[in-house]
Amino acid sequence: MFDPAKFPPELLAGPFTMQRAQELGVSYGKLRHARLVRLSRGIRMLDDGNVSLALLTMPYTQVTGYSAASHATAFEIWELPGFMPGTGTEDIHITRQAPHRAQRRRGVVGHMTQFRNDEVVRLGQLWITTRVRTWLDCSRRMSVTELAVAADHLLRIPRPEFEFRDQPYATRNQLDWMLDRHKGAPGIQKARIALELARVGSDSAQETRLRLALVSAGLPEPRLNVHVALAPGVTRVPDQSFPEYRVAVEYDGGNHADPDQVVRDIARAEDYAAAGWIEVRISKRHMADGARGAVRAVRNALRQRGWPGK
Repeated sequence: MFDPAKFPPELLAGPFTMQRAQELGVSYGKLRHARLVRLSRGIRMLDDGNVSLALLTMPYTQVTGYSAASHATAFEIWELPGFMPGTGTEDIHITRQAPHRAQRRRGVVGHMTQFRNDEVVRLGQLWITTRVRTWLDCSRRMSVTELAVAADHLLRIPRPEFEFRDQPYATRNQLDWMLDRHKGAPGIQKARIALELARVGSDSAQETRLRLALVSAGLPEPRLNVHVALAPGVTRVPDQSFPEYRVAVEYDGGNHADPDQVVRDIARAEDYAAAGWIEVRISKRHMADGARGAVRAVRNALRQRGWPGK
C-alpha cells in the first residue's frame, strides 16, 4: 500500500524528477503508483499537490541539462509588473543553452538561446533567468509602455522599512549592458525605447502608466515621490508633483478605502490646501481608455496654475 508518510519529505513539497526519487531510495514500482501524477517524461507529483509556479517549474529545469525557467514563466515567478502575454497559463517556458535543442515536452514552451553565466541564477533549487535577462526576453511580446512599467520596477529604490532589501533589482547601467550584450535580439528596439522612458521613483505600475500618459499628452514630466515642503514642519511626498505650479498628483489604490487611510488622505488634502497646492487624486477609473480622464484632470490643474501648454 502506498503511504505518503514513508515517502522522502523532499518529494512531498512539489513535483520531482524520477531520477531524484530513485537517488533517495524510492523504487521504480512505487513511482508508478496511481497516487503519483505523471506531469511529463521523468517528472511526477502527488495527486493532491498544490504548489507555487516556482516549485512546479523546478523539475523541468533539472530533468534536461542546461535548462532554465524563462520568458513568461520567469516573469511571473519574479512577480514583474506589466502585461506580459503568456502569464497565468498552464504552459511553462523553459530555455536551453545553445547548441542544445529546446525542450519538447507536453505543457512546455521550449526556447533555445545563448546565456552568459551571470544571466541565470538559482532560486532555491530552480534555475531561472535573472530579472534583467527576463525583461529582455519578454520584450518581443510586450508593448513599450509595459516594458517601461517593468523597467521602473527594476530600477525602483526600495524602502528598507517596508521591504527585505535595500538595493534596487537593477541599475540603468545593468539594463543598458544587457541590451548591448544582445544586439539584434527580438524586441530589443522596444526595450531600448522603454529604457529611455524609464525613471527611478515610481512606486507602482499604475504610477508609471500615469506618468507615461501625461508626458505622451504633452504635459510636463512630473517629479516622482520627492519630498515637498508645504509649510514649516509640514512635508509631503506626493506620488507625482509639479512644484513650479504647486500641483500634486496622488494615485489612490485599493487600500484607500481603509478607514485609517481615509483619515490620512483627508489630512493630506488639508495640508495641500493650506499651502495653496492643488491636489489631483487619480483612481482606477481615471486610467481607463488610455488614462484620458487622468490626463484631463492633471491638465486642468496645471492650467489653473498658469501652465502655458494646451
